[in-house]
Amino acid sequence: MGLFDFFKRKEDKKGELTTTETVTDIDGNLYTTVKIGQQLWTVEDLRTTKLNDGTPIKYTEDVFDWIGMSSPAYCYYDNNPASGIKFGALYNWYAVETGKLAPKGWHVPTNEDWEKLENYLIEHGFNWDGSRKGNKIGKALASNTIWAEDDGEGTVGNRSMKNNRSGFTALPGGCRNDLGTYYDQGYYEYWWTATETDENNAHRYYLGFNHSNLAFSRYYKQYGFAVRVIMNKFV
Repeated sequence: MGLFDFFKRKEDKKGELTTTETVTDIDGNLYTTVKIGQQLWTVEDLRTTKLNDGTPIKYTEDVFDWIGMSSPAYCYYDNNPASGIKFGALYNWYAVETGKLAPKGWHVPTNEDWEKLENYLIEHGFNWDGSRKGNKIGKALASNTIWAEDDGEGTVGNRSMKNNRSGFTALPGGCRNDLGTYYDQGYYEYWWTATETDENNAHRYYLGFNHSNLAFSRYYKQYGFAVRVIMNKFV
């Protein structure tokens, strides 16, 4: 029996293969998953408070503690644990850098992993206008609730009931900057990648209520962003 045979499978109306398989982190948080192309992603953002070897990650509410942090840390938007339950925790990149943030057998996606996701969705007609060129996949990745409204053609916030064709279900959890300020909940979702760009920065991917694409840029490692994880090997 191959790895793929262990997964409960079903085909949706569009013939896309999905899975009801789940994964549990070291805290016991349960995550559902979605198969997109040859990748298996969690549908929710991470909520773990420990690395997968049991090492606690420092929970950091205080602004002055957060500023200049150069070791693994996490927080909840507006220091509200209820936000963590709904949107997941916000981690600085030093938590990602450990290589132990994801459950064993899983990893924080690299730029290359995100690029594979992007290319698959574009090539298989998940752009909002059905085209197979250009990056217009924001609506296919975003959840169909909570996002701020926008009237731009094809944006995540425009007629959001048409979002989430991929099942990725991205929620606008916002972020925390390197000065300890929280912002953008309801408007943007940001995820760290495992790809470092230089001593001070790493890459992030993000969706915005007024954007139609999945975008990326480099950002300071002290920022607090959400994290999705992907299975190490899935065929």
